[in-house]
Amino acid sequence: MAGTGTAHLRNEGKAILRVENLVQEFPVGRTGLKVHAVSGISIDILEGETLGLVGESGCGKSTTGRAMMQLPRPTGGSVKFDGTEMTTLSDRELRRMRPKFQMIFQDPISSLNPRRKVGEIVAEPLNIWKEGAKDSRLAKVEEMLDTVGLDPAVAMDKRPHQFSGGQCQRISIARSLVMDPKMLICDEPVSALDVSVQAQILNLLEDMKERYGLTMVFISHDLAVVKNVSDRVAVMYLGKLCEVADPDDLYSNPAHPYTYALLSAIPIPDPDAEIKVVEGLEGELPSPIHPPSGCRFRTRCPRAEDRCAAEEPEIRQVGDGHFVACHFPIENPVEIRAKVGAEN
Repeated sequence: MAGTGTAHLRNEGKAILRVENLVQEFPVGRTGLKVHAVSGISIDILEGETLGLVGESGCGKSTTGRAMMQLPRPTGGSVKFDGTEMTTLSDRELRRMRPKFQMIFQDPISSLNPRRKVGEIVAEPLNIWKEGAKDSRLAKVEEMLDTVGLDPAVAMDKRPHQFSGGQCQRISIARSLVMDPKMLICDEPVSALDVSVQAQILNLLEDMKERYGLTMVFISHDLAVVKNVSDRVAVMYLGKLCEVADPDDLYSNPAHPYTYALLSAIPIPDPDAEIKVVEGLEGELPSPIHPPSGCRFRTRCPRAEDRCAAEEPEIRQVGDGHFVACHFPIENPVEIRAKVGAEN
């Protein structure tokens, strides 16, 4: 699975964000070893598009999102935002770029300063950049709180601990949008919320995207959620990219064994539904310190052969806008689903 390559990248001039061969590694104490969190990821996002980035926990989704934001700066590779190469900017130049791209962090409560009032939290970016007069900043804060569904008169003077998780996420969204950014990176913005609240936040994000013309990266391990909000989906495994396609094509015709396994794990809301188990996918995620040679998914893949250990697959096109990094991609997932159902 997991492979390298740039065959899936589109016309560079049309992409608001273009990431090529992104690498992010972290040292392991004084051992001399490294955690290979992200290893050669390439992604592009067109203006106004939502890219869904999915994969199981520990695959490097959040690290990829942070590396795009230069939080911290990546170990290697290229990150171009709106035509500007981010990795070569000085700290001062990077700081000037910050208002154009913002991030919604995974934990809505811990991402907010508990000592500050909500009005101060949302107004902080405006105050730092001295946007307009004091009265106009206050009006902007009230507008953003009202836009995300919070009553400014009630919320402004309260602190984060006085709100629920869903309300804190709305505050985080208001803070991220107050500077009118071009791009928003959402790091599992609904994973810590109840299902009913998840729907509210997802609807809010869709409304914000349409209203402000946002480009979004939506990071999640919930494939059902990603399908509903994304224009394009990229699947990650152990720091590598394995499949890229539009949601309908990916969900109906997964070409990679890992993608197929993820889709088969989506629960069906039917107590009488037949439980299908994908044979050969047992086992734990390999260590990112010592990832497997060749294809990183081969240790759990039922289709693995000797070639998978010796040669890393490169991303190649298998359909219209559908790309996969696998030596032996699935050609007819419908037949395989029927076979799995019959065997179980």
